[in-house]
Amino acid sequence: MMQLRTLIFPSVVVPWILVSAAKSEYMEATKPKKDFVNLLDYGLPQDSVTDQAVAPKVNELPTCLLCVCLSGSVYCEDVLPEMTAVPALPRETAYLYARFNKITKISNKDFADMATLRRIDLTGNLIAEIEDGAFSKLPNLEELTLAENKLTKLPTLPTKLISFNANFNKLKTQGVKATAFKKLTRLAYLYLGNNELTAVPQLPESLYVVHLQNNKIATITDETFCKGNNSHYIRTNMDQVRLDGNPLRMAQHPNSFICLQSLPIGWHN
Repeated sequence: MMQLRTLIFPSVVVPWILVSAAKSEYMEATKPKKDFVNLLDYGLPQDSVTDQAVAPKVNELPTCLLCVCLSGSVYCEDVLPEMTAVPALPRETAYLYARFNKITKISNKDFADMATLRRIDLTGNLIAEIEDGAFSKLPNLEELTLAENKLTKLPTLPTKLISFNANFNKLKTQGVKATAFKKLTRLAYLYLGNNELTAVPQLPESLYVVHLQNNKIATITDETFCKGNNSHYIRTNMDQVRLDGNPLRMAQHPNSFICLQSLPIGWHN
């Protein structure tokens, strides 16, 4: 009987060991391979690679590791882990799309010496503060989008802007200078809808479209869009005006739109 047990034990245990070893080798061979990024290639110090305890935070990583950089365009949209500040940009950047992140502030240093920038889109962040000189030194900036943020006031804007969008913020009249757009002689598209403005700022002659819907504008004058002292003046460029959603009674201002080729669109009181 003892001899029989001695024969049976190896015949059961040895195949089990072989099967387990083969299964382990198979699992290891079929395990998904993680993409390996050599952080040294991006100029990070050796310690950042070997010591996980001091791994760089998201705002310390090279921009083109976090974002997509392609032919002068940088796409940092909905970045994970969350981006809370504007990243350092390659010098040749012309177009920046940093939408749907958690950027809270724009400082003067964020776009310093970025003369190549032509378009900045920061839609859907948490921006509540912009330092006054943050955009003023961008000589070629043509499009600036700050929609869906938390702004209560605007900084000085670059003079070559063609399109400016600050829809869905918390802009107040005291935070937007009356002359904020007056010197923007190329501005064609101005979007200030869904804010808390109580007055219309001075509008440059170059404007084609101005959206001021869903604010708190209760009154306008004959000088807001036209020239009250010139009955022959026609504002030929302006093609679209929106003032709907304001506590403004159009019937009380019959001469305020006489120079326009079409009345403001939308439902009005």
